[in-house]
Amino acid sequence: MARDTRQRILDCALAMFNTRGEPTVTTNHIADELEISPGNLYYHFRNKDDIIEQLFGRYEARMDAVLTPPDGRLPGLEDIWTQLHQVFECIWEYRFFYRDLLEILSRNRRLRLRFARILKRADDRAHTVMQGLSLAGVIRASPAEMDAAATNLLVLATFWLNYAAIRGDRNEGLAIREGIVQVMMLLSPFLRDGERRHLDELIQAYPV
Repeated sequence: MARDTRQRILDCALAMFNTRGEPTVTTNHIADELEISPGNLYYHFRNKDDIIEQLFGRYEARMDAVLTPPDGRLPGLEDIWTQLHQVFECIWEYRFFYRDLLEILSRNRRLRLRFARILKRADDRAHTVMQGLSLAGVIRASPAEMDAAATNLLVLATFWLNYAAIRGDRNEGLAIREGIVQVMMLLSPFLRDGERRHLDELIQAYPV
């Protein structure tokens, strides 16, 4: 029962942070939403930052799994497309981290270090992808171009959903699709002719 209550608190906090914004939600708001006493909530979590750290742990584990490269082979365009979809879904599920990122990280050094670790792994992964595409003959680019493209891929993927929210997009599926297309189009200038046609086919086949 205690485990169920703890899980309910985390799920409720995540939903409220996502819809209302983390800075406006207090532990009392979460307790009221769940119809439990503040004391019951504090039995499971010391404070709001404790809840946020536990949610970050779930996000971190999911993002680490998403960033795993293909096993024993070089990546292709469809691998990148699929991985981007998983990344965007993870960012969407925990979107309050990104929307309220500076506010959260400014007051929590542990999370700042952990988020920096995820960004570092994502950056390494983006560079590895570019190198793999080059080795596989999918793209043709200089080392400097690949480094710049890898950084641009990471920045755009990390903050696209923030941009979509500021723009007023309400359709999650459409925002994710447009984000993936925008990221993939960063690769387009480096693609060989056959792979560029393949990218066009992926875009056309992707459901809205």
